[in-house]
Amino acid sequence: MKILVLNSGSSSLKFQLFALDSLATQNLQLLASGLVEKIAEAQGAIQLDYLNAQQQLEHFSQASVIANHQQALEVMTQLLKSKHCLESMQDLAGIGHRVVHGGEHFTQATLIDAQVIDTIDKLSPLAPLHNPANLTGIALAQQKAPKVPQVAVFDTSFHQTLAKSAYIYALPYALYEKHQVRRYGFHGTSHHYVAKQASAYLTQRNAQDAKLITVHLGNGASICAILNGQSIDTSMGMTPLEGLVMGTRCGDIDPAILLYLNRETGMSFAELDTLVNKKSGLKGVCGTNDMRSIIERAEQGDPQAELAIHIFAYRIKKYMGAYFAALNGLDAVIFTGGIGEHSSVIRALVCQDLDALGIQVDTEKNNSTSKESLEIQSEHSAVKVLVIPTNEELEIAEQTLAVIS
Repeated sequence: MKILVLNSGSSSLKFQLFALDSLATQNLQLLASGLVEKIAEAQGAIQLDYLNAQQQLEHFSQASVIANHQQALEVMTQLLKSKHCLESMQDLAGIGHRVVHGGEHFTQATLIDAQVIDTIDKLSPLAPLHNPANLTGIALAQQKAPKVPQVAVFDTSFHQTLAKSAYIYALPYALYEKHQVRRYGFHGTSHHYVAKQASAYLTQRNAQDAKLITVHLGNGASICAILNGQSIDTSMGMTPLEGLVMGTRCGDIDPAILLYLNRETGMSFAELDTLVNKKSGLKGVCGTNDMRSIIERAEQGDPQAELAIHIFAYRIKKYMGAYFAALNGLDAVIFTGGIGEHSSVIRALVCQDLDALGIQVDTEKNNSTSKESLEIQSEHSAVKVLVIPTNEELEIAEQTLAVIS
């Protein structure tokens, strides 16, 4: 029994293939993980990591021109077949699709039918770069495997438990009623996954897990307040632009800045959109969005790199304080995502001088590269500080399995 997870982007197709070891345990084993990128560009690329017959991990990659997503899916299926991972897509028990925006319509993973597809399409104005690409993947997978049940797993669904007071903006209420202007939040699959992992880990140690703050830090970044397993607030808003400082996104700013720039410089709305989404954040402050490079430059005394790091960490720290208040206390902070999992520098800066909230990090534990040590707080810390690798594809596979079961 195998589950395929597809993440269809505007110019890429990410995929992971899982095998279910038994219906009794519901444990999923990763068989293969791959990426077809730069679709419809001059030179594309294909990558695959897979388990061979001896259960050893092997890597395959090659450059190739990929004309469209249909060819990308064909390349994926032929590659999985050639590596003896999957004979045919018809053999799958289910296909799980990452869909970025589910609006208010989807509060959980949903079996895909014509009505679901129509609703996702109608939500495309809320995620114009993502939902249409997600729908392309769904349509092609349905053509390839029409009898295999397919499931949509939404980035926004985990945050549908927010109270109205947390998701309504202080704008004319008619804008919410007529145009769905509200906070939706994103990275929900990641926040949900690491929160579950943290709860299971803390329960095993007879620790509390009711009040969590999950901090997803990558090129995109967001933070979430979780009470008893449910999201009660999150930093991203109607779009992924709001909230934390990110790789190329500015996060929270005074919205009047855009009106000012439009008036004083003549920048168009399209130019302003590019400015705040693609030219700001870490890149805007110091010229690059590669955190590893920024930290190296900061250690060499580059003032702009130092400034970028401190702006990045300070914004996270402010949100942690706000969510401590929203939760009325805190049991654990969880760092995840590429930066959250791998940057001890950022974790230390974020948690620095938070003694009043009961948060203290142990320097040695924080700097340790051991995968065994999830906890990095000091012995005097009242709050657990955990580092948990996210696995959004596994979460999608598990939710897909739950729906088709």
